[in-house]
Amino acid sequence: MGTVNGDSAAGLVVSFGEMLIDFVPTVSGVSLAEAPGFMKAPGGAPANVAIAVARLGGRCAFVGKLGDDEFGRMLAAILRENGVDDSGVTFDAGARTALAFVTLRADGEREFMFYRNPSADMLLTEAELNLDLIRKAAVFHYGSLSLITEPCRSAHLKAMEVAKEAGALLSYDPNLRLPLWPSAAEARKQILSIWDQADIIKVSDVELEFLTGQESVEDEVAMQLRRPTLKLLLVTLGEKGCKYYTEDFHGIVESFAVNQIDTTGAGDAFVGALLRRIVQDQSVLQDERRLRELLRFANACGAITTTKKGAIPALPNASAAMQFLESA
Repeated sequence: MGTVNGDSAAGLVVSFGEMLIDFVPTVSGVSLAEAPGFMKAPGGAPANVAIAVARLGGRCAFVGKLGDDEFGRMLAAILRENGVDDSGVTFDAGARTALAFVTLRADGEREFMFYRNPSADMLLTEAELNLDLIRKAAVFHYGSLSLITEPCRSAHLKAMEVAKEAGALLSYDPNLRLPLWPSAAEARKQILSIWDQADIIKVSDVELEFLTGQESVEDEVAMQLRRPTLKLLLVTLGEKGCKYYTEDFHGIVESFAVNQIDTTGAGDAFVGALLRRIVQDQSVLQDERRLRELLRFANACGAITTTKKGAIPALPNASAAMQFLESA
């Protein structure tokens, strides 16, 4: 089993959920049917976040389930190669690793077709959780896909509870993938069912509109998602940057103009950068000047990730991020 590397003084980020293989067309701007061929690219938002943290020099572990197949073994190896602790990864002999066929539109945005019926990540049970690892988390990060079906849903809720009891900050990026939910109403209900437990929540502008039912990203709409227990709410606006809301202040941090090729993983790079810095010093959440600096760094990591194809190959290391910020 791989173990944690990176800055040992900083706390451990544990990321929970799905890791899968994206099949990305070799040509942009065509439908799945028209694509002449596909490249396999490791993906899954929580796994991308784990690798993003590690690539920036942080300590990170991933908790989830893969198929006991060539793809699953390949994904576990990719975690290890990228310095992510995989001691929380289990393998299912009876189910396959999830696959997603991704359409890259001409503008770099994506559409998905999933093969999960059921895939190994959906079959993670409470008994398979590495609770010792989860208890070591300074930050415990998760999405919402793991809430869709049992037994993974119960495992997700248990992991959150154990992390919270052990004193971790809980970080939530719902990562809405509507085709995977039975209905839009169920997606909204389940995504919001764990809202109040989180300390940090990041949503995209599209997710904000979906969750509030209002076609607006104005502050009064975003404030509907604020909770007294929430230390930081972030709304990402793509190339327009991100909005931030805390108990005491709110504002917007502009992003960077880049030549966008593929937006896959940009949000995960942003979250990874955010968690990498917060785990070093949580007091940044109370200091607006330092929080704005941190969000500028996170925006830079997101922007860099859109300039290359694929999520994991495009995630920046700390020196690339700092160089980009200096030149910007």
